[in-house]
Amino acid sequence: MNKKRSIGFFEKYLTLWVAMGIAAGILIGNLFGNTIQVLSEWEIYKVNVPVAILIWAMIYPMMLQVDFTRLKEVKKTPKGLVLTLVVNWLIKPFTMAFFAWIFFDKLYGAFINPDQAGEYIAGAILLGAAPCTAMVFVWSYLTNGDPNYTLVQVSVNDLIILVAFVPIVGLLLGITNITIPYDTLVASIVAFVVIPLTAGYFTNRMLIKSKGEEWFKNKFLPSFKPVSIVALLLTLVLLFAFQGDIITNNPLIILLIAIPLVIQTYFIFFITWFAGRKLKLKHAICSPAAMIGASNFFELAVAVAISLFGLQSPAALVTVVGVLVEVPVMLSLVALANKWKY
Repeated sequence: MNKKRSIGFFEKYLTLWVAMGIAAGILIGNLFGNTIQVLSEWEIYKVNVPVAILIWAMIYPMMLQVDFTRLKEVKKTPKGLVLTLVVNWLIKPFTMAFFAWIFFDKLYGAFINPDQAGEYIAGAILLGAAPCTAMVFVWSYLTNGDPNYTLVQVSVNDLIILVAFVPIVGLLLGITNITIPYDTLVASIVAFVVIPLTAGYFTNRMLIKSKGEEWFKNKFLPSFKPVSIVALLLTLVLLFAFQGDIITNNPLIILLIAIPLVIQTYFIFFITWFAGRKLKLKHAICSPAAMIGASNFFELAVAVAISLFGLQSPAALVTVVGVLVEVPVMLSLVALANKWKY
């Protein structure tokens, strides 16, 4: 009998932690008002320093898991990897932009002015253009996915992010008539992908060489999980401390933002899942392919949204709502993938 797989404590209750972070942020914002505005002014090249430190603490533990030595295994599952790349880079960013345009620009016209709609769409685009690099390991594990294949997926996507994220985001933001500060966009990728990815890779290699792979996976990596979650929650507290008045004056906005994000998640999952079945992929390959397509690298999206549009922007708010809805939606897809196991 197979042992039932379960999600870790921090990941299982991530939605609860996020909700608590939001509540704490709104409370702090209402209590202290303009006195915390000074934090939003601590910037270097338009990158907010406190947020950058927190997001680095979020992303670095994830990058520790990337192992580029596994890339030689690509030839073992070429169809699965091709499916992942096509969905993540040729389909997902564009369907996210489409759903965001339909909802924020058209359906929500009575609730949102055109300038706000543009930034909400921008936040959704940033989410759609950043494939998941961390939580996908959890989703793959819960659906009995092939761990080596999942690692290859993540490693390849991290390399592609370096060259594809900026042009795709620039293209889609250009279509929405938003001025693109490419210098800030490139600086964000360097700060939040290149540096932590490089540091994570060399840390990975050095520790495995000195302590062994078993110690690294079973002792070292688990110790960083609380660090990543705490950094995420502190970032949310900061964001909602600045967004508090917007939320309290218009609480419906969270629901309005969540709807297109949830639709996009299910849409991409179904596309990838049924394409994988059509390609005759094994369940252990099809499942993580669908999961990495459906989920997002929300840490990167939050960081870039803040860098481009500011802590108080609608774009940053969309990326945070993406964090809020991701766990319950992805857990429902885990249940579906296990029900459809073949």
